[in-house]
Amino acid sequence: MNDNNSNQINSTRSVWKSEVYDLIRGASGGFLFRIPLIYTMEVWWIGSYTKPPLMLAILAITYIIVFLLNRTDGFRQMNQDDSIRAAMDSVEALAISLICTTLILILLREITLEISLKEALGKIIFESVPFAIGVALARSIMSGQNGKDGQNSDDSNNKKQSSKNSNRNHLLGDIGATLIGAMFIAFNIAPTDEVPMLSAAVSEPWLLGVVVASLVISYGIVFAAGFTTQDVRIQHQGLFQRPLEETVLSYFVSLVSAAAMLWFFHRLDFTDPWTLWLSQTVLLGFPATIGGAAGRLAV
Repeated sequence: MNDNNSNQINSTRSVWKSEVYDLIRGASGGFLFRIPLIYTMEVWWIGSYTKPPLMLAILAITYIIVFLLNRTDGFRQMNQDDSIRAAMDSVEALAISLICTTLILILLREITLEISLKEALGKIIFESVPFAIGVALARSIMSGQNGKDGQNSDDSNNKKQSSKNSNRNHLLGDIGATLIGAMFIAFNIAPTDEVPMLSAAVSEPWLLGVVVASLVISYGIVFAAGFTTQDVRIQHQGLFQRPLEETVLSYFVSLVSAAAMLWFFHRLDFTDPWTLWLSQTVLLGFPATIGGAAGRLAV
């Protein structure tokens, strides 16, 4: 009897653990695919004056698109002929996108208690469309779970065992990949007016929230979402090669690259106060960090 209870508990824990990883993978895919649009003021404006009937139509169309994507693969492994499961997963993907988008818009102070409910809903729905598509595409594009990845992991493990003294190469590779990914995502955002606009609205406590969100999302993308090379990366040894240290170091690299991009486009000058440097760098560092995480997935 005790063995049966223990097996049931372990089975329940396994189910919940798998569900949590699926949710992390879906959210991570959404952030990877849609982060540039969160820094696009035109999307904020369009959403702010969109009428409720059109909002409902957009949600319905988005659901259909996500359903079709889930029938192809989806953010969790499933039988492609299971339409009911695909429909349920599509609702879940849409919910993930709406919740994550709402939290980020609140964090960036694009949604506050001062704006109307209609304006807030418009911003959330318009920003959620690409996020939901990213959720649905997360597994098929970035996940390493189709048998082939297991072989790749074994090959990588063998290489790691035969090159125990290559920690420096891993470290330099991570820094380089973070820089490339950060620039790929944030370079198009740096010269725009969005970062100064957000900087003017975000106070110090909210900036701290952006820092925490950047670290958590980066960690989730690289070490918890089940994307390619995750198992191998977790086993890396050496200075700044463990998950927590690597996440913090990569965030610092992303911040440096964000500050450099802002200076390059004359958005910041050495005569500007350090508080302005801090706020704009942290805000641009958010998409740069997500880009840096994507870059590390590629190596």
